[in-house]
Parts: sequence; structure tokens; C-alpha cells
Amino acid sequence: MIEIIEGFPDNVVGIQAKGVVTRKDYLEVVIPAIEKALKRNAKLRLYYDLGSEFTGIDFGAEWEDFKLGIEHLSRWERVAVVTDVAWIRHAVGAFRLLMPGAMRVFPSDQASEARKWIVAA
Repeated sequence: MIEIIEGFPDNVVGIQAKGVVTRKDYLEVVIPAIEKALKRNAKLRLYYDLGSEFTGIDFGAEWEDFKLGIEHLSRWERVAVVTDVAWIRHAVGAFRLLMPGAMRVFPSDQASEARKWIVAA
């Protein structure tokens, strides 16, 4: 399940993953939120929290995430991923090489630091 985190500036989309994230979550929640934000902003920032309530992601969601990232590659200004899941940390590290914007991974106990970083000038 994916929930949008409210309270970020207009150019930041905040997402929190709980339980198993599915392709349906991307199609119904993530993609519409990103598309709406991209209509209002030339560059976008993403705060993605995969904290203690996150238990997994299905292949369909992984594919939609990859497509979304590539489709708007030049428009990502910053991405903060909060997670303690090792394979996600490694995947983000590999994807970071393709990103023109800044991308950082934060452990769950540094979520407040990640929030500060994603909104910093």
C-alpha cells in the first residue's frame, strides 16, 4: 500500500510505503501524484519512505517505478529514499548513476534528516 505524505512544498511528492507495494498502488496513487506535480513544476523532488511498515514490492510495482523514473529522468531534482532494506539501498545506489539530480538513501532513524534535505534549497 502507498500513501501520499502531506505537508511538503508543491515541488515535493512524499510517498510512504506500508505492507506490500503493488503495481495498482503505482497506477492509482504514485503516477497520478507525480503527473499532477509535474504539471505545476519544471523539476520535481521525491521523498520515498519505505520504513518499518514496508514488507515488500511486487514486480509490477518495480517495473512502474523504473518506467516512471526513466520517463521523467531530466525532471528529477532530488530523491530521498528512507529505508533499512539492504537490497533497496543497493538498487538505489545503482540507479543513482543514471540520475541527473541528487539522490540519497537514509536509514529509517534519519527520516527527519531526509525530510530536511529534500526541502532544502
